[in-house]
Amino acid sequence: MIALFQTIDLALNLYTWVLIASAIFSWLYAFNVINSSNQFVNSVGMFLYNVTEPVLRPIRRVLPNLGGIDISPIILLLIIFFIRSLMWNTIFPLVA
Repeated sequence: MIALFQTIDLALNLYTWVLIASAIFSWLYAFNVINSSNQFVNSVGMFLYNVTEPVLRPIRRVLPNLGGIDISPIILLLIIFFIRSLMWNTIFPLVA
């Protein structure tokens, strides 16, 4: 049972880093720091977008319009932190 919890925790931790990378990539893309016509950069951007957008889209629908500021990644990071804390501090002691 510990292996299952550790695997879920690892997946959430990896997704956290992918989410942070996606946010940083979007900032670099928006400010023309990276070359958007480069095929590798475009591939990385599409991968990050395709991995994070299905989870961020429902959060964006619920949030009010903040005038171009997207806080949905922060909300998702808080949700992931809550799930990890709930998993280790509440569910795991009951199961183990």
